[in-house]
Amino acid sequence: MSFYRTAQEIRVVDGHILVAVVEQEGGNWDESTFDLNECIGNDEGRFLWGGRDFAGSAQDISFAIEGADSVPVLRARLANSEGEWFDADVNLAEHITNRNGVLEYQEESLL
Repeated sequence: MSFYRTAQEIRVVDGHILVAVVEQEGGNWDESTFDLNECIGNDEGRFLWGGRDFAGSAQDISFAIEGADSVPVLRARLANSEGEWFDADVNLAEHITNRNGVLEYQEESLL
């Protein structure tokens, strides 16, 4: 299950560290952090799941919970190999899961 369904106080700090208070199996809640640079890259100005270190070629990084479904969306301007900048966004619910109170990347899409 995607993390945001069992999380509170979701935020991104330093442009790439996902932080949330997430529910554990016993019903307890605890803060967990996950470095998004470990699983998101930059593919010529687009976010790439399974890549690495997107933040190194990004500017104007922002995070928000959006829409009626409260979707966690990361936005940034990403550079391509020519130095051009592109607006990009990625739904963190696609691949970030809560595994018993720990935020983790899951290769298979959760949506």
